[in-house]
Amino acid sequence: MRVSCFFSLLLQERSSPLGSAAAFLFALLFAFQKRKDDCSEVDGDSAGAASFPFIQEPERSPERIMVEEHEVVAATADGSADHWLSRANLLVPVALEKSRSANGFVLRWKSIAEKIERVPSSLSDLSSHPCFSRHALCRELLQSVVASLSETVQLSDRCLGADGVASVGKLQMQSDLDALVCKLDLNLRDCGLLVKTGVLGEAALPPATASPVADATSFNLRELLVRLQIGHAEAKHRALDGLLEAMREDEKSVMTVLGRSNISALIHMLTATSPKVREKAATAVSLLTDSGSCENLLVSEGALPSLIRLLESGSLVAREKAVISLQRLSMSADTARLIASHGGIRPLVEVCQIGDSICQSAAAGALKNLSAVAEVRQCLVDEGIIKIMINLLDCGVVSGSKDYAAECLQHLTSSNENLRRSVVSAGGIRCLIAYLDGSLPQEPAISALKNLVGSVSKDALISLGLLPCLVHVLKHGSLGAQQAAAAAICKFSSSVEAKRIVGESGCIPLIVELLEAKTDGAREVAAQAIASLMILPHNCRDVKKNDKSVPNLVQLLNPNPQNTAKKYSVSCLLILSSSKRLKKMMISYGAIGYLKKLSDMDVPGAKKLLERLERRCLRGLFTRK
Repeated sequence: MRVSCFFSLLLQERSSPLGSAAAFLFALLFAFQKRKDDCSEVDGDSAGAASFPFIQEPERSPERIMVEEHEVVAATADGSADHWLSRANLLVPVALEKSRSANGFVLRWKSIAEKIERVPSSLSDLSSHPCFSRHALCRELLQSVVASLSETVQLSDRCLGADGVASVGKLQMQSDLDALVCKLDLNLRDCGLLVKTGVLGEAALPPATASPVADATSFNLRELLVRLQIGHAEAKHRALDGLLEAMREDEKSVMTVLGRSNISALIHMLTATSPKVREKAATAVSLLTDSGSCENLLVSEGALPSLIRLLESGSLVAREKAVISLQRLSMSADTARLIASHGGIRPLVEVCQIGDSICQSAAAGALKNLSAVAEVRQCLVDEGIIKIMINLLDCGVVSGSKDYAAECLQHLTSSNENLRRSVVSAGGIRCLIAYLDGSLPQEPAISALKNLVGSVSKDALISLGLLPCLVHVLKHGSLGAQQAAAAAICKFSSSVEAKRIVGESGCIPLIVELLEAKTDGAREVAAQAIASLMILPHNCRDVKKNDKSVPNLVQLLNPNPQNTAKKYSVSCLLILSSSKRLKKMMISYGAIGYLKKLSDMDVPGAKKLLERLERRCLRGLFTRK
């Protein structure tokens, strides 16, 4: 009834083009439906083909039927490892015959056939393992093998149709064959790898009664690490997610089972096509470098070139993780050389210039580590490292970046006079003094300043405010910074005028206090500075006025071999021995006993000072009588 009404409406609109077209389509559909119903009455099984007589279903070969049956099984159930092994063994001869008889692309089909010939032996090695049927990895690998063999049959059928003409384009078929070669390669490699890793054998080991939970965790981690090495990219991606989660929860457990092959697989993922996979792999490598337990493995397995490439062209997350890893790895001098040889200096310099605060700080730290290697310094300078570090000191946001910059300048100026002049001409002294005045003074910055003192005139140093800066460091700096400041005063005080200026700046009482420092190096530098400054009478009077001078200097007469300040202490006390009061004080603090031992050791000036003090003792004895 509804069909008749609809048809009547169409006839009423036959005068219009739209109505005529609609009537024609309706009539066509009605005829097809009638033909289908007639065919269904005769033979219900052939109804689909009879509906459209101009579409012919191709005749299916026995091999094709086998592949389709495999696809049905795969879609309905996972099956056991033994089931998938039998499917693979059935498909091998079919796929091998198809690959040998395929037309076109002779070399590619020959390569495919050669790889299929190796499949039975690989499957035999895998299936002969006692734990073969119990491990999910075996089942998953066999599923992948069956899929590759099925694809071989399918591509062979598609390569030439029934009429002798290729059913797909040449370029498409070439691409598909290349992908199949890669899949077969991966299957063969994974079969061998699964046997070699030993993870199948561990499945049969009973858990230790002492800690079954720990044993189960260890096995799960080993299986997870194996999954990083076998299977397709998506499976490895999932394994990488699991590894990251495990490392965040219990990094120590992961480190105990991590091996060379696992690290190699992880490094390989740094070059994956997926940006997300690269980011996660870089995160995992960063966590490994942070642990401090596998730096050598990472370097030996080729992590440096991959990290440097990420630094050049990776995403923001990948670059951040890569530069953090390079910073930690570059703490080794040998690794620093390798980073430079792999072209890592320029990417680090670029990140130091344009990166965010975290990346900038890590890049500055890595460049600082590289600058500690003498043979790399000129390469750094050629890339503009001096101006970059000075700019960091001036404009850096993160204090850590400034500290790294100061230490980098310290390394650059430690031994090469040409590099010192380059730093001076770039405004390095002004920058270092400004940095020291505005922060808690640390050793690297003042050490860099000390290295530059001899490369600039005294007047220029005074005009830049060197002496107030040194006083500030002696008052508020760390012990290492105070030692470097005292060493800078020694270098600066090479003339009588310079000694006078230093004495007037108020440094002497601060240096006398440094004689009480806990380290031998700091005490030695302080004694050396005082000995140099006391040549000027005005400075000598300042030392005499300080009640701590004699006691501290006498303590430095200790003949212990570790005490390297002995000779400077003797020099200072010789000058002070012109005062009767101070000689008496020296005797009371036990100087004679020390000096006798130092005289036997031929320390310069020890005998002369001993004679003066002994004469004082004799005079005092006669005076009492």
